[in-house]
Amino acid sequence: MADGLPVLGWNEWFEDAWQELGAPGAPGRVARIDRGWSTVIGGAAGERRVRNLRADVAVGDWVVPSADAERVEHVLERRSAFVRRASFEGARAESDTLAANIDVAFITHSVGSPPNQRRLERELVLAFDSGAEPVVVLTKADLVDDADAAAAGRQVGEVALGVPLVLTSGRRGDGIEELRAFASGNRTLAFLGSSGTGKSTLVNALLGSSVQATTAVREGDQRGRHTTVAAQLLALPGEGWLIDTPGVRALSLWLSGQGIERAFADVFDLMDQCRFRDCKHDQEPGCAVRTAIADGRLDPDRFASLERLVAEEAALEGEQRAKDKAADRRRGGRPARMAEEDELDEIDRADAAAAAASGASEGSDVER
Repeated sequence: MADGLPVLGWNEWFEDAWQELGAPGAPGRVARIDRGWSTVIGGAAGERRVRNLRADVAVGDWVVPSADAERVEHVLERRSAFVRRASFEGARAESDTLAANIDVAFITHSVGSPPNQRRLERELVLAFDSGAEPVVVLTKADLVDDADAAAAGRQVGEVALGVPLVLTSGRRGDGIEELRAFASGNRTLAFLGSSGTGKSTLVNALLGSSVQATTAVREGDQRGRHTTVAAQLLALPGEGWLIDTPGVRALSLWLSGQGIERAFADVFDLMDQCRFRDCKHDQEPGCAVRTAIADGRLDPDRFASLERLVAEEAALEGEQRAKDKAADRRRGGRPARMAEEDELDEIDRADAAAAAASGASEGSDVER
C-alpha cells in the first residue's frame, strides 16, 4: 500500500479490492471531475489530472491511473455510492452517481420553512441504498426561535425514524463540532440536499474558510440558487474528508436495495401484522395498515408516499429489463463483456486508422 493513503480514507476494503486487481499502479482518490478529466490526489505521484476515457468515475472514487498517467485504468469497487436516476432528458434507465465511498450522508433541510417530509423520505431511501449512514441536518437555526426549531425536529422525527438529527446554524456555529465528530477516523462525509438549505454555509464553517460561495434564497418560495457547481472532495481540519455536492432538485430513485424497507420500517412492520400475507392494504379484512391509518397511528400521506416509491421502483425495473433485452438483441446474443471488448477493438482500430491517415497526409505535404 502506498504511503499516505490511510489519511485519504483508504482501509482494508480498498486494499482488498486493489489486491484483487493484482495491485496495479499507484491508487489515488478522485477529488474533482471537470469535463471528462479527474483530479486525482494521494500517493507518491501527488495531485494529477487524468482522463476518464471509458471509465465510470465519481468524486470520492479510488482509481488507478494508467502507466503513462494519461487516463483512468481501473476504478476500485465502491464501498458506498449515492446513486439516482439520471435527470437529463432522454436518459431512460441510466444511473447518475453523485458521490462515491461516503461514510456519512448529511441530509440537509432548512428550518426556515416547514420540512418537506415526502422529499425527506425519498432522500432517506437513496441514503440507505447508498450504503452510507444517514444523518438529518436541520440548518439555519438562527432564523427561527426555539419553539419553531423544536417543531421542525418533531416533523423530521415522524419520518426519519431512528436516524440521528442535528440542529445547526452555520452563521452562529451551532452543531458544527457535532457534525465534525462524524469524520473521526478519516471518514468521508457528504452533504446532500436541495439548493438553499445552507449546505455551503455549513461547508465553510466545517472547513474554517470561505471555500464555497453562498447566496440568499428567494423570498417567495424559499428556493435557493446553485452555489456549488461541481462536486469536490475537501480535506477537513484535523482529519476526515467532505464531499460537497451541488443542490439536487430532481431526486428520482435508482434500483433500490433495501432503502425503501429501511426508510419505511414502521410501515413494513405493520404489513407483517396483516391477517393475509398477500394483503393489498385496500379493503381486505384484518389489514393492520388500514387499522393504523384509521386510529391515527399511521399518516395516510406517508403510506401513499411509500406506494408511489414502490411503483416508481417497479417502473424503473421494467425499463431496465427492456433496456437489457434491447442491448442483448444488438449484441446478437453475445455476452456483454465480449461485445464491449469488440466495440473497444473497433474504436482502437478506428483511432489507429485515423492516425495512419494523418501521418500519410503529413508525408505527402512534405513531398509537395
